[in-house]
This record gives sequence, structure tokens and C-alpha cells, in this order.
Amino acid sequence: MTKYRKRIYEIINTSCSHLNAYDVYEIIKKEMPDVVLATIYNNLNALVDEHMINKISIPGKIDHYDKLVKHDHLICSRCGKLIDFKFEDLTKNLESQAHVSIVGYDLKAFIICDECKNK
Repeated sequence: MTKYRKRIYEIINTSCSHLNAYDVYEIIKKEMPDVVLATIYNNLNALVDEHMINKISIPGKIDHYDKLVKHDHLICSRCGKLIDFKFEDLTKNLESQAHVSIVGYDLKAFIICDECKNK
């Protein structure tokens, strides 16, 4: 694992928020001034491909990255705010309906957050 990939992995897995590529770039740039944004994107994509981190894609919004700990997300459909949420495990229900083995799922529920409701 390259020094960049290792550091990106550490940043994503110790973060309490959902970082985007530019957030990661700003953190690493302070430690490794020669890094370029393309390096961050390439390494984030490699970590996603290797199933080491999750990518959270929301149509019309920038991608965010998250640790692999099992949880779901509530997403504000106005501002894009991400909130960690734990739904009841749906694996058995999905498997019985589809008659297949489910290896994983990414559940996103769309909401209007309190800040957007109050605007």
C-alpha cells in the first residue's frame, strides 16, 4: 500500500464525518505538500475497489467516503447533509423475497433535515 493510500485509509476510518475528496486533500496537503488532487481521487477509488472504504454517491451531489462499519444513511434531499443511521438488518427479508443470497446493501433514506425545514 502506498504512503498516500495508507494515509487516506487512516483519515477515512478515523473521521467522525463523511469526507469528500477535497476534504481528504486538504488534510493530506498539510502533511505532504507535494500531493495533487488526482492522487487523492485515484487512491480513494482504489480503496473503494478493494472494498476497504465505502463511497456514498448521491445524484447531483459530490461523492463522500465512509468507513466500512455497517450502518445506513439519512440524506437531506435539499442540502445533501449525511446522517449516520442504523436500520434493522434487512438481509433475511431481502433474501426471502428475492430468493438469492445478499452479500450486502447500501440503504439511503432521503429526508428534509431540520435546518432546511426551518429555512
